[in-house]
Amino acid sequence: MRRVALAGALAALALPAGATAFTAQVQRATLPDGATIAWYERGSGLPLLMNMGSESTMAEWDPALLRLLSRRHRLIIWDYRGFGLSSARGLGGLTVDRMADDGAALLTAIGVARADVLGWSLGGFVAQRMAVRHPGRVGGVVLAGTNAGGPTVVLGPEWARAVDDDPERTDAAVMGVLYPRTAAGRAAGHAFLRRLDTASESGEIPDDFRVTGRAFQAQVMAEGRWMASPANLRQLRALGVPVLVAGGTLDVLTPRANDAILARAIPNARRAVFPGGAHAFLFQFAPAFSRHVDAFLADAAPG
Repeated sequence: MRRVALAGALAALALPAGATAFTAQVQRATLPDGATIAWYERGSGLPLLMNMGSESTMAEWDPALLRLLSRRHRLIIWDYRGFGLSSARGLGGLTVDRMADDGAALLTAIGVARADVLGWSLGGFVAQRMAVRHPGRVGGVVLAGTNAGGPTVVLGPEWARAVDDDPERTDAAVMGVLYPRTAAGRAAGHAFLRRLDTASESGEIPDDFRVTGRAFQAQVMAEGRWMASPANLRQLRALGVPVLVAGGTLDVLTPRANDAILARAIPNARRAVFPGGAHAFLFQFAPAFSRHVDAFLADAAPG
């Protein structure tokens, strides 16, 4: 079975009556340094850039969540530099700042002047840096299961971090850190994997699960630099874009205390707490999470 670096948790959601099946059409955009970024879009409305979690590709978003969000947003779903179908040009010395610059450059390349941004886990790091470094390009920001970096970060237990940093980790190990470690949590992880299989076979998500050892290690090193620097937390205090901080109460990879640190640092940040949610709470409670996102981004939209 392919290695999966994230997970979802609700039962498979059928397409609404009368809905047309969606097929992902992967496109490629060239950045100023010659790197090519693979991406596809789904839905309509204001653009919403989807920043994936660590060591994962754009194919690993839960299809059930994408169906819900695409009802009100034009989702722009992409592979980070060196991951999946994107090129590895410039991968050496990767930083979160460079990933954020890549996100902004992708928007420029595809003709999007401004987008909302949703970042999960590592994708939340990228979303924060996009808001700091490119505030004119960013509308509302949704930070899901993430942290602010630096010495104030609250780390999860060593066993969970070991799974996150292991390039040979199994699906079962990944599900064990992304879902509650209960029978219901295990069932939810299996259901997510089945949804990925079905969506991949139908073309609803791209066949895009390749992560090289080089790319994996580049992101691990970038995360290490993020954890070592207090600069982001300081800069968040001057942030002028609307931000929603969301997290699950049972998250062992990014414990709930990190949400409070982010919310205190970011002016006027909103919070959404998901009781019983683990690191993949946004998949675990996809209908509720998508409602929070829809309402928040509607309020954040230009008048």
